[in-house]
Amino acid sequence: MKFKRIPLYGKILIGMALGMIWGFSAEGLGLIEFTNNWIKPWGTIFINGLKLIAIPLIIFSLIDGISNLSDISKLSRIGGRTIGLYLATTVIAVTIGLVLVNVIKPGKFLSPEKREELSKAYASDIGSRISSAHDVKDDGPLQVLVDIVPENVFGAMSNNSNMLQIIFFAMLFGVAMILAKPDKIRPVKSFFDGANEVILKIVDMIMRFAPIGVFALLASLNIDTQLMKALGVYSLNVVLGLAMMVFITYPLILKAFTNMPYARFIKGILPAQVLAFSTSSSAATLPVTIDCAEKNLGISEEVSSFVLPLGATINMDGTSIHQGVSAVFIAQAFGLDLTLGQQLTILMTAVLSSIGAAAVPGAGIIMLIIVLEAVGLDPTGLALILAVDRPLDMLRTVVNITGDSTVASVIAGTEGELMETPPAELDQA
Repeated sequence: MKFKRIPLYGKILIGMALGMIWGFSAEGLGLIEFTNNWIKPWGTIFINGLKLIAIPLIIFSLIDGISNLSDISKLSRIGGRTIGLYLATTVIAVTIGLVLVNVIKPGKFLSPEKREELSKAYASDIGSRISSAHDVKDDGPLQVLVDIVPENVFGAMSNNSNMLQIIFFAMLFGVAMILAKPDKIRPVKSFFDGANEVILKIVDMIMRFAPIGVFALLASLNIDTQLMKALGVYSLNVVLGLAMMVFITYPLILKAFTNMPYARFIKGILPAQVLAFSTSSSAATLPVTIDCAEKNLGISEEVSSFVLPLGATINMDGTSIHQGVSAVFIAQAFGLDLTLGQQLTILMTAVLSSIGAAAVPGAGIIMLIIVLEAVGLDPTGLALILAVDRPLDMLRTVVNITGDSTVASVIAGTEGELMETPPAELDQA
């Protein structure tokens, strides 16, 4: 009975702690095969469940949210502010990463022997990632815009990596509903209102399974502790940059534009942060992020259903910090000093490559290859960081969704769509 009284985020934290303990001790106890066969699949099932509802959630919530707007001018205003804030926070994030890596210089702590060992161990994995990145790099300058407009909306819906295309269609549909005659689209509006409620209930059902899913995901994570020590300075550099965004940049932004205490903000999005940490996917976490924003932060559905899905696609503050630090770290590890111009190129490339990057685990690595080649660095240098990328990916995903929620709070505050007392606190009262 007492366990039932524990809030969901508390249960998720318990699952996370037990999963990490299992993951660290499984190899020593000879339980790797058992873990992969009997525990890891439950984590996969949980992730698949979240991915299952990601596209329906975006379609129904975005169309429902946009159609609730009274006029096109409000949509234009919210959209402009949202994209502007997202780009601003991304620039800040890359700048923080570049400054820290130039001060700490983590690349100087890697021995030549360790670099050679890692390069050999990850050569085949790097090759496949370089191939994927070249496919992106060889596209024309306007290919990003071309990719936004799907030639077949049902084809776009068949793959979770086509988030921008799905968002474009949902926004187009929602705008058309605003422009259409109200009496003609009333049945359509009722359908999307109801469908959105159903999807949110499905989210609640899946999230009941979250503690087990999180345990299974972390229990199956193979952590090379020796390598973690060898790359400890680099990892701490990335973590420090991420911490500065969460504990300095975001609080200052919230204080400047809203009256929300940062402690209440963090408490409100904690379930989403925990899930982001365990899944390393902004897209998979999106249903929970929206739920936390509306129930715990008091952000209106109108704002959350527009700002957060867009943020999951184009706002990657944590990933941007990681790209800046990693690019300079790899250069330092090979004894190269990047010029100011090259580092400004890293900044611009990281910002632009974050737009439309798939909000799934590991996508940042492919984007990093583009950043490395933009300044003439050998992408095989990624072998130096692949071994520790998974835990860092978990942390930067937390920053990604925290940044999304920060911008959503600011937009809601400037639009008068932020409740003083969120629904969750009203229910407790």
